[in-house]
Amino acid sequence: MGTRILIADDQPLMRAGLRGCLAGAPGIDVVGEACNGYEAVELARRLRPDVVLMDVRMPGLDGVAATRQLTAPGADGGPVARVLMLTTFNLDEYIVAGLRAGASGFLLKDASAEELVRAIRIVAAGDALLAPAVTRRLLDRYARYLPSPSSPADDPLRHLTARELVVLRLVSRGLSNEEIADRLHLSRSSVKSHVSHLLGKLGRTDRVQLVVLAYETGLVLPGDPIGTDTDPPL
Repeated sequence: MGTRILIADDQPLMRAGLRGCLAGAPGIDVVGEACNGYEAVELARRLRPDVVLMDVRMPGLDGVAATRQLTAPGADGGPVARVLMLTTFNLDEYIVAGLRAGASGFLLKDASAEELVRAIRIVAAGDALLAPAVTRRLLDRYARYLPSPSSPADDPLRHLTARELVVLRLVSRGLSNEEIADRLHLSRSSVKSHVSHLLGKLGRTDRVQLVVLAYETGLVLPGDPIGTDTDPPL
């Protein structure tokens, strides 16, 4: 079965262009089109696409709000669909808002057809299109758009073990599993298990969302060094 795609954009020509770009891509099937966020949410819940190509700015319910609804845990505990956001804006508050809403990646609308297909395959496979280190740079730049850290009673990190907190800090500093394994003198499989447990415990879909949560909770602060030895092995 191919990767099922829903296109959400308020411009008919853009939707037609995206459909045309994907028409010849093997293993990719466009199952529907939406002209606003409300329609995107309704169609995604009915058609169950693997990936929604979501425009950021649409009338009514915008792409960020629609993304928030689609990536929230559903009845089965998972998101309705993974979201790849499309924008004409680079390195601005829309990207931060989309990341916080649960988007798995971003692509500028002037990307090539090959870049679009590659991005869809990455997101459909369960990976994030932005590397955590890139996400950190974005969040450092736009930290003023983030909320204040949670109170202790509301802190979603309070149930993590000390080792999981260290792994989360290192993930949030842009380190790969291999680099974390070397830093903590663990096997790569152990680090992979820790990251998987973090995603499950915190209800996040990928490593990028772990970075966002680390900022929101104050575990990582804007300007913190990336990839340093400030967190010793436990």
